[in-house]
Amino acid sequence: MHLIIKNLHHSVKLPKIDATVCMCLIISMRQVKIENRKAFHDYAVIETLEAGIELKGPEVKSVRQGSVSLRDSYAGFEGNELFLYKMHIAQYPGALEKIDPLRKRKLLLHRNQLARLQKKVEEKGLTIVPLSLYTNNKGLIKVNIALVRGKKLFDKRRDIKEREIKRHIEGQKRNMGAK
Repeated sequence: MHLIIKNLHHSVKLPKIDATVCMCLIISMRQVKIENRKAFHDYAVIETLEAGIELKGPEVKSVRQGSVSLRDSYAGFEGNELFLYKMHIAQYPGALEKIDPLRKRKLLLHRNQLARLQKKVEEKGLTIVPLSLYTNNKGLIKVNIALVRGKKLFDKRRDIKEREIKRHIEGQKRNMGAK
């Protein structure tokens, strides 16, 4: 069985291989994206950044399977380093090494980005939360983090009301176009 894998930049023709290897190649090239929808509901996003994340082998496999929860997770500084807390990565079933699913994970950013974020968090009382976890084009796992300010209850109600008004207007437009 010959297999041709097409990538964005080039295509590769592989020699005869069995079907199990084909499935492994296809699965490894799949894009993974996990979103933290609750963050958009609870916080007003001020600024976003893309950061790398330090993971162990079984954690990478679990992330590629999509066994991750970003709910209630946040980032905080320890010295001059930024760590992600309460992000749940499920244990990989075939892993020999057992890792705590809720352990703190180091975020990888440039020194100047870390200094700027730390300054904003300390001065303005802002928080850093992950918005999404995904694999980029190179297959690396990245975290989209945001500098946020907590929303008050009336802000949440206003957002919900605006969303309902938009839905109603869109529904009216569709009904007018159908007649």
